[in-house]
Amino acid sequence: MTPADVAAACAAAAVEVDADGTRRLLRYVELLLDANQRTNLTRIVEPREVLDKHLIDALLGLPRLAAPLVDIGSGGGIPGLVLACVRPGWAITLVESVSRKASFLREASAALGLSQVTVLGERAEVLGQGELREGFRCVTLRAVSSVPTCLELGLPLAEPGGGVLLYRGPQLEEPERAERVAHQLGGGAPQSSAYTLPDGSGRTLVWVPKLRATPERFPRRDGVPAKRPLK
Repeated sequence: MTPADVAAACAAAAVEVDADGTRRLLRYVELLLDANQRTNLTRIVEPREVLDKHLIDALLGLPRLAAPLVDIGSGGGIPGLVLACVRPGWAITLVESVSRKASFLREASAALGLSQVTVLGERAEVLGQGELREGFRCVTLRAVSSVPTCLELGLPLAEPGGGVLLYRGPQLEEPERAERVAHQLGGGAPQSSAYTLPDGSGRTLVWVPKLRATPERFPRRDGVPAKRPLK
Protein backbone atom coordinates (compact mmCIF):
# COMPACT_ATOMS: atom_id res chain seq x y z
CA MET A 1 0.00 0.00 0.00
CA THR A 2 1.31 3.43 -0.96
CA PRO A 3 0.49 7.09 -0.16
CA ALA A 4 -1.21 7.21 -3.56
CA ASP A 5 -3.57 4.42 -2.47
CA VAL A 6 -4.46 6.36 0.67
CA ALA A 7 -4.94 9.57 -1.30
CA ALA A 8 -7.28 7.72 -3.66
CA ALA A 9 -9.31 6.43 -0.71
CA CYS A 10 -9.64 9.98 0.64
CA ALA A 11 -10.72 11.18 -2.79
CA ALA A 12 -13.35 8.43 -2.90
CA ALA A 13 -14.73 9.85 0.35
CA ALA A 14 -14.61 13.38 -1.13
CA VAL A 15 -12.25 14.50 1.63
CA GLU A 16 -9.28 16.74 0.93
CA VAL A 17 -6.20 15.56 2.81
CA ASP A 18 -2.72 17.07 2.65
CA ALA A 19 0.52 15.11 2.40
CA ASP A 20 0.96 14.97 6.17
CA GLY A 21 -2.55 13.62 6.61
CA THR A 22 -1.94 11.00 3.96
CA ARG A 23 1.23 9.88 5.72
CA ARG A 24 -0.56 9.69 9.06
CA LEU A 25 -3.32 7.54 7.58
CA LEU A 26 -0.81 5.21 5.98
CA ARG A 27 1.07 4.89 9.26
CA TYR A 28 -2.20 4.34 11.12
CA VAL A 29 -3.06 1.37 8.90
CA GLU A 30 0.39 -0.07 9.54
CA LEU A 31 0.02 0.36 13.30
CA LEU A 32 -3.48 -1.14 13.28
CA LEU A 33 -2.52 -4.25 11.32
CA ASP A 34 0.69 -4.77 13.31
CA ALA A 35 -1.14 -4.54 16.64
CA ASN A 36 -3.92 -6.76 15.30
CA GLN A 37 -1.47 -9.65 15.14
CA ARG A 38 -1.22 -9.49 18.94
CA THR A 39 -4.71 -8.41 19.94
CA ASN A 40 -8.05 -8.53 18.15
CA LEU A 41 -8.79 -5.02 16.85
CA THR A 42 -10.30 -5.75 13.44
CA ARG A 43 -11.41 -8.77 11.43
CA ILE A 44 -10.17 -7.05 8.27
CA VAL A 45 -6.48 -7.82 7.82
CA GLU A 46 -5.72 -6.82 4.22
CA PRO A 47 -4.46 -3.23 3.77
CA ARG A 48 -6.63 -2.67 0.70
CA GLU A 49 -9.73 -3.78 2.61
CA VAL A 50 -8.83 -1.52 5.52
CA LEU A 51 -8.83 1.40 3.10
CA ASP A 52 -12.09 0.42 1.42
CA LYS A 53 -14.09 -0.74 4.45
CA HIS A 54 -12.68 1.31 7.32
CA LEU A 55 -10.99 4.52 6.16
CA ILE A 56 -13.48 5.51 3.47
CA ASP A 57 -16.37 4.63 5.77
CA ALA A 58 -14.96 6.76 8.60
CA LEU A 59 -14.18 9.73 6.36
CA LEU A 60 -17.61 9.83 4.74
CA GLY A 61 -18.98 11.15 8.02
CA LEU A 62 -16.55 14.07 8.17
CA PRO A 63 -18.79 16.74 6.55
CA ARG A 64 -21.32 16.29 9.37
CA LEU A 65 -18.78 16.63 12.16
CA ALA A 66 -17.06 19.32 14.21
CA ALA A 67 -14.92 19.50 17.33
CA PRO A 68 -14.86 18.93 20.18
CA LEU A 69 -15.79 15.39 19.24
CA VAL A 70 -16.10 12.18 21.22
CA ASP A 71 -16.02 8.72 19.64
CA ILE A 72 -17.73 6.05 21.78
CA GLY A 73 -16.51 2.46 21.53
CA SER A 74 -13.48 3.42 19.47
CA GLY A 75 -12.05 -0.10 19.29
CA GLY A 76 -9.20 0.05 16.79
CA GLY A 77 -9.74 3.77 16.20
CA ILE A 78 -12.50 3.85 13.62
CA PRO A 79 -13.81 6.42 13.06
CA GLY A 80 -12.20 8.54 15.80
CA LEU A 81 -8.50 8.02 15.14
CA VAL A 82 -9.01 8.13 11.37
CA LEU A 83 -10.72 11.49 11.73
CA ALA A 84 -7.88 12.74 13.94
CA CYS A 85 -5.36 11.81 11.25
CA VAL A 86 -6.98 14.21 8.78
CA ARG A 87 -8.00 16.85 11.33
CA PRO A 88 -5.03 16.92 13.74
CA GLY A 89 -6.11 20.25 15.20
CA TRP A 90 -9.42 18.88 16.42
CA ALA A 91 -9.91 17.99 20.07
CA ILE A 92 -11.05 14.37 19.82
CA THR A 93 -11.78 12.06 22.75
CA LEU A 94 -11.74 8.31 22.19
CA VAL A 95 -13.80 6.27 24.65
CA GLU A 96 -12.91 2.58 24.92
CA SER A 97 -13.64 0.52 28.04
CA VAL A 98 -11.62 -2.54 26.93
CA SER A 99 -8.15 -1.93 28.35
CA ARG A 100 -6.12 -3.62 25.60
CA LYS A 101 -7.90 -1.57 22.94
CA ALA A 102 -7.52 1.64 24.94
CA SER A 103 -3.80 0.91 25.24
CA PHE A 104 -3.50 0.59 21.47
CA LEU A 105 -5.32 3.88 20.97
CA ARG A 106 -2.92 5.66 23.32
CA GLU A 107 0.14 4.14 21.69
CA ALA A 108 -1.09 4.86 18.17
CA SER A 109 -2.05 8.45 19.01
CA ALA A 110 1.44 9.06 20.39
CA ALA A 111 3.13 7.40 17.41
CA LEU A 112 1.08 9.56 15.04
CA GLY A 113 1.86 12.76 16.92
CA LEU A 114 -1.81 13.46 17.62
CA SER A 115 -1.48 15.53 20.78
CA GLN A 116 -5.12 16.68 20.61
CA VAL A 117 -6.41 13.13 21.08
CA THR A 118 -7.48 11.98 24.55
CA VAL A 119 -8.19 8.32 25.31
CA LEU A 120 -10.53 7.42 28.15
CA GLY A 121 -10.77 3.82 29.35
CA GLU A 122 -14.25 4.30 30.74
CA ARG A 123 -17.84 3.35 30.04
CA ALA A 124 -20.00 5.88 28.22
CA GLU A 125 -22.74 5.53 30.85
CA VAL A 126 -20.33 6.86 33.48
CA LEU A 127 -19.10 9.72 31.31
CA GLY A 128 -22.65 10.72 30.45
CA GLN A 129 -23.42 11.32 34.12
CA GLY A 130 -20.12 13.08 34.86
CA GLU A 131 -18.25 16.28 34.09
CA LEU A 132 -18.19 15.58 30.34
CA ARG A 133 -21.98 15.51 30.08
CA GLU A 134 -23.09 17.73 27.17
CA GLY A 135 -19.46 18.67 26.67
CA PHE A 136 -19.05 17.79 22.99
CA ARG A 137 -20.26 19.28 19.75
CA CYS A 138 -20.45 15.89 18.07
CA VAL A 139 -20.58 12.25 19.15
CA THR A 140 -19.79 9.31 16.85
CA LEU A 141 -20.62 5.62 17.26
CA ARG A 142 -19.75 2.91 14.75
CA ALA A 143 -20.63 -0.77 15.14
CA VAL A 144 -21.81 -0.15 18.72
CA SER A 145 -25.02 -1.97 19.72
CA SER A 146 -28.56 -1.07 18.63
CA VAL A 147 -29.70 2.40 17.61
CA PRO A 148 -31.67 3.01 20.85
CA THR A 149 -28.64 2.00 22.91
CA CYS A 150 -26.33 4.19 20.85
CA LEU A 151 -28.62 7.17 21.28
CA GLU A 152 -28.83 6.71 25.05
CA LEU A 153 -25.03 6.55 25.24
CA GLY A 154 -24.39 9.37 22.79
CA LEU A 155 -26.99 12.10 23.19
CA PRO A 156 -26.21 12.86 26.87
CA LEU A 157 -22.64 13.73 25.82
CA ALA A 158 -23.68 16.07 23.00
CA GLU A 159 -24.34 19.74 23.65
CA PRO A 160 -27.62 21.30 22.48
CA GLY A 161 -27.00 22.47 18.93
CA GLY A 162 -24.66 19.56 18.27
CA GLY A 163 -25.60 15.96 17.65
CA VAL A 164 -24.80 12.29 17.27
CA LEU A 165 -23.60 10.56 14.10
CA LEU A 166 -24.24 6.82 13.83
CA TYR A 167 -22.45 4.65 11.27
CA ARG A 168 -24.89 1.85 10.48
CA GLY A 169 -25.56 -0.93 7.99
CA PRO A 170 -27.59 -0.78 4.77
CA GLN A 171 -30.49 1.10 6.37
CA LEU A 172 -31.71 2.65 9.61
CA GLU A 173 -33.44 -0.03 11.65
CA GLU A 174 -36.88 0.80 13.07
CA PRO A 175 -36.86 4.50 12.13
CA GLU A 176 -40.06 5.29 14.06
CA ARG A 177 -38.60 3.82 17.24
CA ALA A 178 -35.34 5.68 16.66
CA GLU A 179 -37.25 8.95 16.47
CA ARG A 180 -39.20 8.20 19.67
CA VAL A 181 -36.04 7.36 21.56
CA ALA A 182 -34.22 10.42 20.24
CA HIS A 183 -37.09 12.61 21.44
CA GLN A 184 -36.92 11.09 24.94
CA LEU A 185 -33.23 11.99 25.10
CA GLY A 186 -33.47 15.56 23.86
CA GLY A 187 -32.82 14.78 20.21
CA GLY A 188 -34.58 15.57 16.97
CA ALA A 189 -35.70 13.36 14.11
CA PRO A 190 -32.91 11.14 12.72
CA GLN A 191 -31.65 12.13 9.27
CA SER A 192 -30.34 9.20 7.20
CA SER A 193 -28.12 9.15 4.13
CA ALA A 194 -27.23 5.92 2.35
CA TYR A 195 -24.01 5.20 0.48
CA THR A 196 -22.11 2.27 -1.00
CA LEU A 197 -18.52 1.32 -0.16
CA PRO A 198 -16.07 0.17 -2.88
CA ASP A 199 -16.75 -3.49 -2.03
CA GLY A 200 -20.43 -2.96 -2.83
CA SER A 201 -21.69 -3.09 0.75
CA GLY A 202 -24.44 -0.66 1.70
CA ARG A 203 -23.96 1.71 4.62
CA THR A 204 -26.01 4.46 6.25
CA LEU A 205 -25.01 7.59 8.15
CA VAL A 206 -27.62 8.64 10.69
CA TRP A 207 -27.41 12.17 12.10
CA VAL A 208 -29.48 12.91 15.20
CA PRO A 209 -29.47 16.60 16.21
CA LYS A 210 -29.41 17.53 19.89
CA LEU A 211 -32.24 20.02 20.41
CA ARG A 212 -32.42 20.36 24.19
CA ALA A 213 -30.83 19.10 27.38
CA THR A 214 -31.10 15.36 28.03
CA PRO A 215 -33.21 14.48 31.10
CA GLU A 216 -30.97 13.81 34.10
CA ARG A 217 -32.04 10.18 34.44
CA PHE A 218 -30.25 9.32 31.19
CA PRO A 219 -28.01 7.52 30.55
CA ARG A 220 -29.05 4.81 32.95
CA ARG A 221 -26.45 2.87 34.94
CA ASP A 222 -23.75 0.67 33.40
CA GLY A 223 -25.06 -1.98 31.04
CA VAL A 224 -28.75 -1.06 31.30
CA PRO A 225 -28.98 0.80 27.94
CA ALA A 226 -27.89 -2.38 26.15
CA LYS A 227 -29.87 -4.81 28.28
CA ARG A 228 -33.11 -2.81 28.27
CA PRO A 229 -33.05 -0.48 25.24
CA LEU A 230 -35.50 2.40 25.26
CA LYS A 231 -38.68 2.06 23.22
